[in-house]
Amino acid sequence: MNDKTELNAIKVPEITLIFWIIKIAATTLGETGGDTVSMSMNLGYLVGTGIFAAVFLLAVAAQIRAKRFHPALYWTTIIATTTVGTTLADFVDRSLGIDYTGGASLLFALLMVSLAVWYRSLGSVSVDSISSPKSEIFYWVTIMFSQTLGTALGDWTASTAGMGYEGGAIVFGALLLIVVAAYYWTRMSRTLLFWAAFILTRPLGAVVGDFLDKPLHSGGLALSRYLASALLLAFITACMLVFRQRAARRIH
Repeated sequence: MNDKTELNAIKVPEITLIFWIIKIAATTLGETGGDTVSMSMNLGYLVGTGIFAAVFLLAVAAQIRAKRFHPALYWTTIIATTTVGTTLADFVDRSLGIDYTGGASLLFALLMVSLAVWYRSLGSVSVDSISSPKSEIFYWVTIMFSQTLGTALGDWTASTAGMGYEGGAIVFGALLLIVVAAYYWTRMSRTLLFWAAFILTRPLGAVVGDFLDKPLHSGGLALSRYLASALLLAFITACMLVFRQRAARRIH
């Protein structure tokens, strides 16, 4: 691979079914992993956010410096965004007292601003156009906001809206099915549908993660956060080993 090809390499995966399976598992791991550090280890939301933010920054730096797509590095960075999203959303919602509605509204606004600035700067927010450090930075910042928003949305649905964890999973699962239907049976923008699905998988993972580890009296299964996180990590690792992932193709 020559220098020019390396500079313009796309280092994000092709969007396939296995991508979405791993994405949902990773967002679920983000919920159980974030709660493990902030709650089970009693480190609190602020310290947990600091730890995961450091991991996130290191992972993004490694991702940008990489010369080609590395599945393990990419998914490590995704998991870092979803764990920092969990603790950051909990800190904003609970420690700062903004509540779930206010936190979700603020994070939605930040996500929209991130996408708007990205589009205005580079003319596209498509995954297929991510081939420069600048576009990668926009990509990971946008993902971080979407993961944080997803946590707040999941908590809002389960608690403020009173749907519980099962109800929240049904709602977000149904919305994802609508996005899938739009993909196959309409001519809606594929980029718009991608980001809609990407955002919706996070609250789905949030409510599923809470369902796994929250106490029985709160509507959860009361599983060990350590065990749930370990099983999810093992599943993600197995998916990466069994199913080969390729880098997304460039727009011509």
